[in-house]
Amino acid sequence: MKSLMWQRFSRRRSAVAGLMLFVALVVFALFGGLLTRYSYTDTDFLAIGFPPGRGHWFGTNDAGNDLYAQVVQGLQRSLVIALAVAIGTTMIAAVAGSFAAFFGGWVEKATLGVIYLLLVVPSFLILALTANATGGDWRWIIVALIVFGWMMLARVVHSMAVSLREREFVLAARYMGERPVTIIARHIIPNLSSLLVINFALGVVGTVLTETGLSFLGLGVKIPDVSLGSLLQAGVGTIVASPWLFYFPAGALTLLTVSMTLMADGLRDALDPNAANPTVAEPALTVESGGTQ
Repeated sequence: MKSLMWQRFSRRRSAVAGLMLFVALVVFALFGGLLTRYSYTDTDFLAIGFPPGRGHWFGTNDAGNDLYAQVVQGLQRSLVIALAVAIGTTMIAAVAGSFAAFFGGWVEKATLGVIYLLLVVPSFLILALTANATGGDWRWIIVALIVFGWMMLARVVHSMAVSLREREFVLAARYMGERPVTIIARHIIPNLSSLLVINFALGVVGTVLTETGLSFLGLGVKIPDVSLGSLLQAGVGTIVASPWLFYFPAGALTLLTVSMTLMADGLRDALDPNAANPTVAEPALTVESGGTQ
């Protein structure tokens, strides 16, 4: 199954390029700091506002901070936030949607009621107030983004799980006396894996853009920590006098979003080949009763 999925994924060259680009960005975020003797908080008073050069590859800002070191740290912070939020929202949506569909009755009504209530709440305003009240602490930003980021996916999961709960393998598991938690974990959620994986990849992109928007408005990650959004917010005011302060963080952000979007397209084709070519007779892989077909 895994080799077949990889064959489908690798057939799309843009998806492979996106994967390679994403891996390169992760390596750069983890080990790029080893290539400079400056940290993102160091100040070089002899090179304030310098353009890119030998001593400072990406130049420096008006405070004398090395922009290369800050881009490395900003990319690392943005990746941590995006991956944590994508994992958290995907897990909550999978569990909430599956449980609501499987149990039905008051559990379903209560879960959907919470989902619809949170959907009408002005989440961006609350995110902005939370980030401002916590001083731009990235940990609280992760919590807030998870709390207000799982509802739409949970609705989709619920809709698909409703059709799965009447399938033969789920009914057979019920008659065999398996516990509801086991049925959901072994038979329902695995059959939603393609949806969850694709939404996880797209969720990384959405989280990066949301965090960037908050930071760009001055409501996200704040000094002394940095993210790509806070670097963009600091660089946009000097885009004429010091354009490198904007273009280098913008380039890193663009590469990250493009890589994840290309990977999401490849994952969609790998997990659901009929979505890419409806005329192909090849059936999509599904997981039933803990196995594969």
